Amino acid sequence: MTAPEAPALAPDLELGLRRLKLRTMRSLAPEVLQNAKVQRWTPEELLRTLVDAEITARDQAGEAGRRRAAGFPVSKSLEEFKVVESSVPQATFDYLASLEWIAAHENLVLVGPPGTGKSHLLVGFGEAAVRSGKRVRYFAAAALVESLYRGLADNSVGRLIEGLLRADLVIIDELGFAPLDDTGSQLLFRFVAAAYERRSLGIASHWPFEEWGRFLPEHSTAVALLDRLLHHAITVVTSGDSFRMREARTRGGGPPQTL
Repeated sequence: MTAPEAPALAPDLELGLRRLKLRTMRSLAPEVLQNAKVQRWTPEELLRTLVDAEITARDQAGEAGRRRAAGFPVSKSLEEFKVVESSVPQATFDYLASLEWIAAHENLVLVGPPGTGKSHLLVGFGEAAVRSGKRVRYFAAAALVESLYRGLADNSVGRLIEGLLRADLVIIDELGFAPLDDTGSQLLFRFVAAAYERRSLGIASHWPFEEWGRFLPEHSTAVALLDRLLHHAITVVTSGDSFRMREARTRGGGPPQTL
């Protein structure tokens, strides 16, 4: 036997909750009110149930919105990262997972060969920051520089940078995969300089610092960028075999054979 359907709210209550934009409360109120009558809830229990439901729904909607705005290319969690199989010290991982470095406007710089967990860590820390209520933006380095380039056309680079720095953490992945020209290098430096001591940056590159001249053509720009990037930074050097290659070998695959 099915339970009787809860009676609809009175029109004035329906209108009032709609005007106050209490969507979840308006949706749940008929059923909650019916339960309150049957179970003889106190007014406080009734009010707490409705308020808690509204807060939970808004928190979930806010988190989903922050995740969409972040623009993560894939979903990665810190729980999935195998610290014991990586070169990242457990104490360092634990500090980074606490997100205290974001509150302190410190940077995270990950340097190491492809496949050693840099992107996974960046996205994982970004996901954790989103869940904690922080605003995050993710970019592949080439996409960030391309966006800044577009700002040159209408002289909006300054506004674009300020808009990006509304985020608490800006992730710049794959830095150095493609060389930058002089203008691109200057734009990247301008962004890093604007973020300096104001916002946290999460950077990943497969080039060691002494070889950043391979993709930053002007030596003085590379030096100035590294100076600001590393002044307040946690630097993690990843090493070892590629996680992806290890997984491929586990599945019975591996690198193609040379004939």
